[in-house]
Amino acid sequence: MTIISAWPSAGVVGGTFLALLWLEHRFPLRRRVERTRPRLARNLVVATTNLVTVRLVELPAILPLTVHVERGGWGLLGHVALPAWLAVPVALLLLDYTLYIWHVLTHLVPFLWRFHVVHHVDLDLDVSTALRFHFGEIVISIAWRALQVVVIGVSPLALTIWQVVLLVSVLFHHSNLRLSVRAERCINRFVVTPRMHGIHHSIVREETNSNWSSGLTFWDWLHGTLRLNVPQEAITIGVPAYPTPSRVTLGRILVLPFVTQPPSWRRSDGVEPARPLLATPRARLVA
Repeated sequence: MTIISAWPSAGVVGGTFLALLWLEHRFPLRRRVERTRPRLARNLVVATTNLVTVRLVELPAILPLTVHVERGGWGLLGHVALPAWLAVPVALLLLDYTLYIWHVLTHLVPFLWRFHVVHHVDLDLDVSTALRFHFGEIVISIAWRALQVVVIGVSPLALTIWQVVLLVSVLFHHSNLRLSVRAERCINRFVVTPRMHGIHHSIVREETNSNWSSGLTFWDWLHGTLRLNVPQEAITIGVPAYPTPSRVTLGRILVLPFVTQPPSWRRSDGVEPARPLLATPRARLVA
């Protein structure tokens, strides 16, 4: 079984997190709503529950499954004679696309949204938000990950490479890092960027229901869900039903999937935030 070992992977991901944490402090894209240290501590606690869940539940279930898939020649790639140097990139491509589908489902299926909303109620968006997923969502997603592995025919090597690439990508596009618009337009032709994903975390439902890609931007182009024309200064990050820090404390977000939730997209006054039609084309990135 060929895999990418844990320590180099952890070094790459940890180094990326620390580098982006420093860079977004020096070059912030959006003004912050909450105090940095308490919010960062809260997100890191949630991230720790994720790490424990992945180590104790997901990896023991999924990594052995990839071994069986590789040995048995299961899945699409098991039935297509591809050289080794091509099989892994194709697996990464298909994993990225099927993750796009899963992300759409977490928004549109009410049961899944109950858990995914924990990620979106963060009132700021930065590199720590990338790690802020409810442990229940991680557990539920294992079934989808198993389906990806079996249907695609994912090898242990492809899975471990994808995990590192995905985490680096997610850390980058969740970051509050201000790049020049010119640079981001170039990068955004290929992969998801901070301005693009900032729109996905807007309190405007139409904007949140766009930009679902996690790696390659192409999937949003393909499905017509790409939205780039909202200025970052016009975006309010979060979910309308949870507008204040007192609504998103650590205790509240950990139990949030298991209690009665108000309609996510309505404010306390019953109004759903909306944005007037913008003159700039949807597919043109703006500052």
